[in-house]
This record gives sequence, C-alpha cells and structure tokens, in this order.
Amino acid sequence: MTIARVHTLFWISILLACILPAQGAAPAQAKADRPLTELPYTPSLDIPSMDKSADPCTDFYQYACGGWVASNPIPADQAVWSVYDKLAEDNYRLLWGILEADAMPGADRNPVQQQIGDLFASCMDEPAIESLGAKPLEPLLARIAGLKSKGELAALLAEVHPTTHGFLFDFGSDQDYGDATQVIAVAAAGGLSLPDRDYYTKNDAKSKILRDKYEQHVARMLELIGETKKAAVKDAKTVLKIETALAGASLTRVEQRDPYNLYHKMSPDALAALAPAFDWKQYLAGSGLADIKTLNVSEPNFFKAVNALLKKEPLKAWQAYFRWHAVHAAAPYLSKAFLSGDFDFFRKTLHGVQEIQPRWKRCVHMVDRDLGEALGQEFVRRTFSPETKQKTLVMTRQIEHAMENEIKGLDWMTEPTKVRALEKLRGIANKIGYPDRWRDYSSVTITRGDFAGNVLRANAFESRRELAKIGKPVDRGEWEMTPPTVNAYYNPQMNDINFPAGVLQPPLYDPKEDDAPNYGNTASTIGHELTHGFDDEGRQFDAAGNLKDWWTAADAKAFEERIQCIRDQFAQYTIVDDIKINSKLTSGEDVADLGGTLLAYLAWQEQTAGADLKPVDGFTPEQRFFIGFAQWACESERPENMRANAITNPHSPGKYRINGIVADLPQFQKAFACAPDKPMVSRKPCKVW
Repeated sequence: MTIARVHTLFWISILLACILPAQGAAPAQAKADRPLTELPYTPSLDIPSMDKSADPCTDFYQYACGGWVASNPIPADQAVWSVYDKLAEDNYRLLWGILEADAMPGADRNPVQQQIGDLFASCMDEPAIESLGAKPLEPLLARIAGLKSKGELAALLAEVHPTTHGFLFDFGSDQDYGDATQVIAVAAAGGLSLPDRDYYTKNDAKSKILRDKYEQHVARMLELIGETKKAAVKDAKTVLKIETALAGASLTRVEQRDPYNLYHKMSPDALAALAPAFDWKQYLAGSGLADIKTLNVSEPNFFKAVNALLKKEPLKAWQAYFRWHAVHAAAPYLSKAFLSGDFDFFRKTLHGVQEIQPRWKRCVHMVDRDLGEALGQEFVRRTFSPETKQKTLVMTRQIEHAMENEIKGLDWMTEPTKVRALEKLRGIANKIGYPDRWRDYSSVTITRGDFAGNVLRANAFESRRELAKIGKPVDRGEWEMTPPTVNAYYNPQMNDINFPAGVLQPPLYDPKEDDAPNYGNTASTIGHELTHGFDDEGRQFDAAGNLKDWWTAADAKAFEERIQCIRDQFAQYTIVDDIKINSKLTSGEDVADLGGTLLAYLAWQEQTAGADLKPVDGFTPEQRFFIGFAQWACESERPENMRANAITNPHSPGKYRINGIVADLPQFQKAFACAPDKPMVSRKPCKVW
C-alpha cells in the first residue's frame, strides 16, 4: 500500500460497494442499464444546464447550473450527483462494454483482454458467489480463532496486511520526505472502520446516534459469521471501544495538513522501543523486510496508544476486533447477506443512498481498481487522441507561464523566495492521459468462478509491488490514478501534475468548442493543481520533492495572511443544517480554486491574443469563460452526505467553489457588469497569486 499524500481537485473515496465514486443514471435509469460503444457528447458550455432567469451577479452558481440541477435528480444508488459523476458514469458504461466483450472466451483475446475479462466475469458470477456464502472468510477466521497469545498478533498481521486492509495499523511504502529520490517503509495510523476519527470523538447528538447504529451494524455482521446474538453484541462493544481508543490517538485531518506532523524517521529498534508490546521484528520479517534500517512512523502517539491497548485488552478482545475487520473488509466480495448489510450502514445510513448499485457497475469499479492500467489501455485506445494530449500540454505550459509571471510580480514575496519558487515551477513534470509504461499484471492469477480469491490475489500483488520499492530509487513515471479516472492530482513529493484521459473528455474538455469554456473548465483545473505546489502544504516541499522549508519567515507570514482572508470568507458558508465549512480543512483547495481560475483566465488571454473574438449564443467570450468554469461544478447532494463531507472532505461544496471564487475576481465582475453591492462582489476580495 502506498501511503503517499496527493492533492486532488475532486474528492472521490473508492471503497467497492461501500463508498464509491458517484455513478448512476438519472434521469433515465434504463439508459444506464446497457453498455456503451462510444462516449456520448455534451458540450463544455451547455446552455440547457443554465438558469437564465437567475441574476449572475447575485448567484452565479444558480445562473450557470440551475437548469442542470433541476433536470438531474440524484439517482437512488448515489449520495451525490454531478457533471463529473455523469462523465464517470459514461466512462464506466464504456468500460462495461469493453469488459463484456473481453469476458467472452475465445482464442482471439490477447493476455490483457483475457485477464480483465476473466476478472469481470468472476465478479458478475452471482450464483458462484452466493453458493460460497462466507466460505472465502473461513481460513482467516480459523487463523484468528487459533491464536494462542497476543504475542502471535505480529505474525497474523504480517500475513493479513498484504490482502486485507484495516487491521490495527497501516503499513506500506512512500517517498522519503527527507530524500525524495528514495522509497521508505511507512507505518501509519489505521485500524478504524468509520470514515474519520471525528466520528468516534465528537459528542453531539447525531454523532452518538451514528455510533449506536454502527455498533448495531457490527453485531449484525458478526452474527452472519456464526456468532450468537449475545456474543455479537458483546463483541461489537469491544470493537467500538478499541476503535475509539485508536481514533483518540490519531491526528485530525487538519493536523495531517502539516507534513511535519507526519514525518518521524526512526530505526526498527526505535519503533520497537516506542511500542514494545508488539513484536516488530517478527512483523517485519514476516513482511519480507527484516533487513530495513529505517522507516517513517507517521504518528508516533498512535503507536504508543496501540502499545497501551495491546497491554490492556485481552486476547479475546483482539480476536473480536480482528473478526470484525475480516468480515468488514470481505463483505463486498461475499454473498448478498454480507453485501446488503455492508450497504445498509456504510452507504445508506452514513450517506443517505437509497439503493445499492447494479452489479455491473461495482464490477467495473473493481477491475479498474485491481487491474487499472490493463483496463486503461483499452480505454485510452478508444477515447484519447494524440491531438487532445498535445492541446492539453500546450494549455498546461501556458498556465505555467502565467504562474511564472504572477510569481515575478508578487509584491509580498521576497526575491530569494521567488528564485526558489521559479525553480520549483520549472521542475514540475506534466503527466497527461496515461503512463509512458504500462504496469505488468501477468503474475496475478485470475480464475473464473473465484471472485474473492481473485480480489485477494490482486491485493497481494499490489502490496508486494509497493513493499518491493522500499530502499530503491523512486519511479517518477508512476501514476496514482488509472487512465479512465475522472479526476486529477498534484503530488508534492513527485512535483508532478497528473491528468488521466478520463477527465479530458467532453463536457470537461471539449475539442469541438472554442477556447473560452475549455480554458474556463480544464485550464482552471490545471491551474488548481499547479498552485498546490505552492500552497500551505505543497510549499513545504522543494523542487526535488524534499520536505524542506525554503520560504523566509516574512514570506511565510505574508502568505498566511492571504490564506487567512480565504479561510475567513469560506468559514461563513453553510454546508447543511447549521454546519459551516471547516475552512481550516478546505483552505488548501479553496486557495487552489481561486489561484487556478485566475491562471486559467490569464492563459486564455495568451491563447487568444490578437484574435477577433465574437459573442456566441448571446454570451461574450469572457462570459463564456466563466460559464465554462462554473459548469464543471454542477451537482446535487444528499444531506447525509453533506454532513459526512463536512468532516472528511477537504473541498468546499460545489456552489461555494464557484460563488466563493468569482466573488474575489474582478475579471468576473467586469464580464457580467456586476454592481459593487451585488453578492458576487466581495467587499474584501482575497488574492494570493
């Protein structure tokens, strides 16, 4: 498992059948129940998605997206539904068609097609999955039941971690914060089942109700593996007690935004001294890492808490905890009783989703997750042209040129820091579409009729691949998203921007449209990711990706003052009920939205310099830029999901990612001739870049 921290523009949690990217088919459900042979077309500026009756200077989001929201109700199997989600839905329906064809046995299938096709077929084989029931879990449950002492827990975790996540802590690999050329082992906080540590620590009425429902869910799932009702209720209380203790020792999401809080390099002996109740020597040997000399212990206080819990809680308590995590991890791959139970709590209760996704959708996600670059080859071949890649690269270079000019002209940054900032800017690698080298999955055994086994073997492959990197030079060509993904990210340690082919499709990037909406949409996304290299997290990494403070104290102070302006602005916005945006959590993304949009506007001006631009469909070129910018964010969201996102999501809701940004941009106010007293004109505009 990679424990890398990347900045993404669009937050999508991917837990198969538990927390999936929003997919579905509103308003015509029947349309989604068939695969695609090609992607449908929607322009990057879609006039029917607008609400022209709204005043753009009062509520620009409603003006740009009101029609979309009215005509796109949230599908019953989704927690949120957006322009991004509709494109992701289309991408996956195209992949569905590819996988159905590749699942047909035949001599003409190449090795990649055979592998992804057979994995998809095993996932779709419901009779085989139902006939097995809980049998795929039996070997692990027997292993847990056979423990004779807590001293054997290290050997158990060394066996389990490669295939099953969630057991007590996380262990994997990452770039060394102190030497970005090398990969280091990482021991990180983990062991929780609820989405965030705050679910365990908050004491408001709704949090207490959710914990009660979680405890009841744990008990029901334990009954499915044969525990009596009385034993399951008792064990569920034990699970909640252990997880609550782990949560209390875990850093908050805001604390995790400071990379210095996550870098504690030490020797295995030092880790053993920190948590002597766990046999680290045995664990590392069982993981094939007996010879490592150093590792990063991201949260030392968490492992102190693990040590205290290991000493305090009896073996029976740990067996109950591990039984729960075994069934929780496996539930999406087992029979309907497990799958439905998992859905009822983790999707319906936590996120308000009304229906489980159809099986084809879950199976496409699973193949994309486990054999993503194999499936990605098929996607790229059908959807991503060399012309699109070249145009996106040109756009990216224009964004970088705009950023260079902005840095040079900053009145708050000193010259020495400008030199280092420009050095970092020029060192950014731009990855567009797909990797230069495809990942080789040929060692993964895929067997038709053995869905759960295929998942375990794919997990083991990925774990071995990650652990094998430790002590070796970083592969800077590697991607952390698959090509069909509708998302993008910046990695401060790699110092690279990554745009998969999936996000470079209409309506997000539209080769049939003029430059204005494309730059408003895609170039703003590129600018967003670029500015992450210089935000409150990214700026702490140098051009090579090393954790190194290269700012003067005066520059850091001036930067924080400007960020605080944005924090103060976004803290006033309400998400749902009386819950305001936690702007300490979202400020990095809010700053990136503001800076990225400005950079995109400047890049668009460079692209169209000297051109005789005319209005189109009654909108000036400047208005088309901003409407294109806004329409990526059109979305609807369930209240339950809003409450969950208020705790976990580092991005503000779509409405405020538009209205909060344009209110700070005089270019927008000029484009729409907004009077100074209008809501979309900030009385104290914020500006960082």
